[in-house]
Amino acid sequence: MAIRPGRLFAIARKEITQLRRDTRSLMMAFLMPAALIVFFGYIISFDVKDIKLAVLDQDNTRQSRELVGSFVAAGRFRITERLSSTSQVPLLLDRGAVRMALVIPPGFARRLSSGQQSPMQALIDGADANTAAISLNYASAIVTSYSAAIALRTTRLAPPISPEARVWYNETLESPPMIVPGLIAVIMMIISAMLTALTVAREWERGTMEQLAATPVHRAEVILGKLVPYLGIGIVDVVAAILIGMFVFDVPFRGNPLLLAIMATMFLIGSLGLGIFISATMKSQLLATQLAMIGTFLPSLLLSGLLFDLKMMPAVLQGISALVPARYFITVMRGIFLKDVGIPVLYGQGLAMVLYAVLGLSLAIRAFRKEIE
Repeated sequence: MAIRPGRLFAIARKEITQLRRDTRSLMMAFLMPAALIVFFGYIISFDVKDIKLAVLDQDNTRQSRELVGSFVAAGRFRITERLSSTSQVPLLLDRGAVRMALVIPPGFARRLSSGQQSPMQALIDGADANTAAISLNYASAIVTSYSAAIALRTTRLAPPISPEARVWYNETLESPPMIVPGLIAVIMMIISAMLTALTVAREWERGTMEQLAATPVHRAEVILGKLVPYLGIGIVDVVAAILIGMFVFDVPFRGNPLLLAIMATMFLIGSLGLGIFISATMKSQLLATQLAMIGTFLPSLLLSGLLFDLKMMPAVLQGISALVPARYFITVMRGIFLKDVGIPVLYGQGLAMVLYAVLGLSLAIRAFRKEIE
């Protein structure tokens, strides 16, 4: 049966009318995505700054003070405690008053002057493994740089190797350029599925399903008619989220807006179709909303590559992650946002978006067909 645009848009107008009367759904549609982007954008951060440092300088020479000054000059450490004894260190680390204690032993400068290795100690609170690892890397880089400067100063020879590292796409290595594009994908999947999870269930709970089933409208026209208004809302939300990322979090947008629009539309159609499928299956707004939340939130947050490197997961979880659509859309968002890549790079993810859209619509139409027959 051919789809008639007139009947499709009649269903769409009906859905828009119901949506205008539902304040909670409107707030979820327009306010929640922006609020979640801002909230999680500030909360989720892998940057480690302002590391509280305790210093025990038992040498108290110009060289030891230079080393301590190197930690401060790096901009990552802040000295909060000056110690007089090693016995003070455990208490500070136990209380969490400092993240690291720097211990410079007596004879530090004398060993340097005589060309000997001059040991020093950095004691780090490892309760937070991520912060501890990053702090240790910072400290190692600072000490290595200081050691190289001492070597140049004493031998007056240029180092044989002079490495120059350049970071592409996220030059400052800050969290927002990595997190915000992925957040847009995850949040839009959750919100889209939750919004349409109410559509068919609402018809059953309000007693209007029998009237809808009695009309000559084809089931595909019903599904598409209900999906079109939410697709428009989803596109508006994606644009708003992108603007928030650009102007609130200073994430650069370097790619093709048209390519992103096409990919985002496919992703939204799939997510909206998934929500309608859940709604048609559950027949209850409460159950449909809960299932939509569980089915989208946990997989898209944990198995999409937003927070955790998928290659570090067990093989079973890596296989399951291949079924999570947000995984592919996050790659699309980061690739277009930060790298300005196109179809030659993203064709695999683009195909996944198309398949996701077809699957979402097919599931929705099939589930709704059972209800109206």
